[in-house]
Amino acid sequence: MMTPPKPRGFRKLGCSECLKASHLGFEFSMAFQPIINTQTGTVYAHEALARGPEGQGAGWVFQHVNADNLYRFDQTCRVKAIGLAAELKLPGYLSINFMPNAVYRPELCIRTTLEAAERFDFPLERIMFEFTENEKIQSIEHITRIVAHYQKTGFITAIDDFGAGFSGLNLLADLQTDVIKIDMYLIRNIDSHPARQAIVRSIVSCCQELSIQVIAEGIETEAEWHCLRQLGITLYQGYLFATPEFEALPAIHIPSKG
Repeated sequence: MMTPPKPRGFRKLGCSECLKASHLGFEFSMAFQPIINTQTGTVYAHEALARGPEGQGAGWVFQHVNADNLYRFDQTCRVKAIGLAAELKLPGYLSINFMPNAVYRPELCIRTTLEAAERFDFPLERIMFEFTENEKIQSIEHITRIVAHYQKTGFITAIDDFGAGFSGLNLLADLQTDVIKIDMYLIRNIDSHPARQAIVRSIVSCCQELSIQVIAEGIETEAEWHCLRQLGITLYQGYLFATPEFEALPAIHIPSKG
């Protein structure tokens, strides 16, 4: 089995080096958006979302990311997220997006993350790594090795945007993460869309058999939420409950269950 080529700019980085984003050629920070268990009214996790230094959106940030700084950006995201989470005394899991194509070998590329968790005294078992189904995965064997190593290390793993790409259930057959996040396209107006209801119902049933937790993301209306509750989902992320807050933990609103 061939090891994928090192990403451009690959070099073992230290935690303190990643805190200073100047080596990227641009500065950025993080906003946080909660994932809520509406059954218990508790915070399951907060997702760390890349933002510009003055709160500019993710689009602004990713205009500055390229093949030459992808690895450094991925590493810096992890360290900044862990540092801010510790400073804010973030409850629940810290969810960090990672880029499989920026990971050369998981056992080497994780060292900066481990150093950051130790430096900021943030428990490894409270870190969740998400990768998106939308990203073109160069090798399913490669992502499988990453997920297996992360799980062995003690991290929670998740597939983001599930149902948005072409991999879908084939990806789930090859590897089982601890969590999947159903893409907002399947969620939008699900209360009035029987086909989407049937698809989400099947995903929930499949994940129950595989002992995988399901998060519905992009919830914007109470009607969507009430429909998803009937389909057996308890974990939610979306503007209905909280908008992302720049370098802070946002206020949370859970509507009446009706």
